Amino acid sequence: MIEKSIEIKMAGDFDARPIAVLVQIASRHESSIYIMAESKKVNAKSIMGMMSLVLNQGETVTVVADGKDEQEAVEHISDYLSGKTE
Repeated sequence: MIEKSIEIKMAGDFDARPIAVLVQIASRHESSIYIMAESKKVNAKSIMGMMSLVLNQGETVTVVADGKDEQEAVEHISDYLSGKTE
């Protein structure tokens, strides 16, 4: 299991489209992936779960991945949330 804190640095609002892209990125991996923000822990592969989080630029979240490709999963999500990829 890997945990990594990530500051959201994406340009623009973190609304439906960016959340859908995040869910697509998470769904490409076999590992279980969760995003923790404040007191919530949500499955990153669940569009409804991710929509329930209110994420904003500058906020720090923790990504938790557990499984065969956990390292790659955390790196891809980190790159996306950090604004390095789209």
